[in-house]
Amino acid sequence: MKNILHIVSSPRGEESNSTLLGNTIIEKLLKENPGSKVVVNNVIDKNYKPLQSVHVTAYRLPDDSQTTEQRTALRDSDNAVAELSEADIVVISLPIYNFAIPAILKGWVDHIVRGGKTFSYQTGKAEGLLKGKKVYLAIASNGVFSEGPLKAIDHAEPYLRFILGFIGITDITTYRIEGAGIPGVMETAVQKGLESVLA
Repeated sequence: MKNILHIVSSPRGEESNSTLLGNTIIEKLLKENPGSKVVVNNVIDKNYKPLQSVHVTAYRLPDDSQTTEQRTALRDSDNAVAELSEADIVVISLPIYNFAIPAILKGWVDHIVRGGKTFSYQTGKAEGLLKGKKVYLAIASNGVFSEGPLKAIDHAEPYLRFILGFIGITDITTYRIEGAGIPGVMETAVQKGLESVLA
């Protein structure tokens, strides 16, 4: 039995290939781990605010030194950190926008990368505090980024692998639905991506 967290970041709702791919991963996980709990955090709906001075200041203060305004400003961040901390498995569904992750997903990242909460410099070097978790990236794109000429300009997967590793999560598997905008590839892109999960 596992706690599974699904981060959804596509605005396309039921038409989203990344969400479909993420749901397929979760269906497989539930078959492998009956009775597991799934928590969905749709960051489109959550709409995390870009970091402002109140966040940056509060991040650096002990919890008992924060003002009421600061505690209120950190509520969404605290909840996001708690969700991530409690999860055994995390599925992050995302489309590639302009060769990188959507801004709304970057907002979530900025709220979960917290000194003293998810990483620490206590030993003199950065140490991730969220060890022992498994992450699946469910990436959808109109181009093909896993190989070929676009691989070098894929700033989505490498960034997520780096930032998750920074907070201690290094066991990461990537699945893709790609080429959904390329004639001759798009016709089988979704099927191929879903089959890669079920193989």
